[in-house]
Amino acid sequence: MDTHSLQAFLAVTDSGSFSAAAETLYVTQPAISKRIAQLEQQLGVRLFDRIGRQVHLTEAGRALLPRARGILRDMEETSRAISNLSGDVSGTLRIGTSHHIGLHRLPPVLRQFSRDYPQVQLDIHFIDSEEAWEGVLHGDLELGVVTLPPVPDPRVTSQVVWEDPLVFMAAPEHPLAQEREVTPAMLTHYSAILPSPVTFTRRIVENLFNEHGLTLNISMSTNYLETIYMMVSIGLGWSVLPATMLDAQVRALPVTTSLPVRQLGYVMHPARSLSNAGRHFLETLGSSCSGVADGIG
Repeated sequence: MDTHSLQAFLAVTDSGSFSAAAETLYVTQPAISKRIAQLEQQLGVRLFDRIGRQVHLTEAGRALLPRARGILRDMEETSRAISNLSGDVSGTLRIGTSHHIGLHRLPPVLRQFSRDYPQVQLDIHFIDSEEAWEGVLHGDLELGVVTLPPVPDPRVTSQVVWEDPLVFMAAPEHPLAQEREVTPAMLTHYSAILPSPVTFTRRIVENLFNEHGLTLNISMSTNYLETIYMMVSIGLGWSVLPATMLDAQVRALPVTTSLPVRQLGYVMHPARSLSNAGRHFLETLGSSCSGVADGIG
């Protein structure tokens, strides 16, 4: 049972097809099929049921899945520990971050890090913060640079990097933008455009309205804050977005109740040894951004 076969197995499982797995691993589809066939032959079981274009795990495949992830994590951890002994800052650094943070916060950090450590290959996954969080928790990502949840999760180590104030906003021509004072109850009479229910930002907003015994009037949801900004700017509804997105196209609403400050930062698994690349990335993050506490564990 070699690592290439296990990687192919996980890629097919995660992507749902042999062709997508081939694209993920930068190999041909026949190569993926060969690796899966070899793994099935070694184990003496069928791992996938192929029904038309659909691929589904068999019972044996479902049993192998957590073990395959564990084997690859252990091998990666062993390789990282040995590599760290040399002091070299090289290899692949796998990071997950949200589109918004990747667009508005990380560019100067990535620029400096890539200049200082050109031997490191950055494998950056632009995904929802919640997905990056799960990736760190399950060992698929070494680091996540994400929106932190309102209540800390003890299963991961987290550190605040940026305070990110949230603001109620709407287009200048929106009726709410004409008011001298806006109450949470007034907001419920107009359509809201918010991130999806699974996001930490949506949870912050819903908690506020729940405290007032109010029900939001949500017309649209998307996880892309830039898309929400666009829809708000053309007058389709109000939203809650980072204050950094305020400009001439949108206006902050004079809401009587303030929002909690959203916190952005990094998360890592407490049981995982950081690679030299990961350690130096956090050092770069700390020196490039204000508000990072001294000491990186």
